[in-house]
Amino acid sequence: MARPRPARKRRRDRGFLDRLADGLRTLRWWLLRAVSALFLLIVGWVIVYMLAPPPGGIYMWQEHRRLGGIERQWVALDDIAPVARRSVVAAEDARFCTHWGFDMAEIRTVIESGGRRGASTISQQMVKNVFLWHGGRDWARKALESGITLLVEALWSKRRILEVYLNVAEFAEGVFGIEAAAQHHFGVTAADLSAQQAARLAAVLPAPQMRSASAPSDFVRRRAQSIMDGAATIARDGRAACFGG
Repeated sequence: MARPRPARKRRRDRGFLDRLADGLRTLRWWLLRAVSALFLLIVGWVIVYMLAPPPGGIYMWQEHRRLGGIERQWVALDDIAPVARRSVVAAEDARFCTHWGFDMAEIRTVIESGGRRGASTISQQMVKNVFLWHGGRDWARKALESGITLLVEALWSKRRILEVYLNVAEFAEGVFGIEAAAQHHFGVTAADLSAQQAARLAAVLPAPQMRSASAPSDFVRRRAQSIMDGAATIARDGRAACFGG
């Protein structure tokens, strides 16, 4: 016949369980506070950049340190040639005006093709360039990118998203923003870009350190011609309306 456990032992075990439960409740409380504080910080950060020009991002800062300096000059969207706005949208995110941060049709196409190319929208790329760091299959970054993208789409206008993107995108090694790119490659301002010049700048965006807008390869020339056609198409069918293109 088994002997009953002593009452003192039972009280000791019960006290340990109570302390463990109290500790878990405290830990949960602090975790909730930390998550709430992080959320409010990100919301405030997004609101600040909705109103003021972002100073750059982690990648821009890294390139500044690596190269000893970068070329960049902020310019308002109204001071960027409409054909340049349309060209970048045609090249990077043709459904920019109709999606909410994620192009589900493009994502499905990529999945069906085996995932060999990206499906990031202009909104996602802007968030990565301004708020986050560049990386490969970094799931923490991708999770933050998705959350901030939804927040940006909820709070910012499409014009603001495109304006910021055009001012932080890299168009050549150490050349950030379309104003610096226009001057660097063609010796003109962003407001004076021609359709061909704008298309060539848009054509280098996926790989700006390996392609040149001012000394284009055959591939860049062909891609630029396709972008010019796409920019004209989205002007005709109204897909440029949300950013005044």
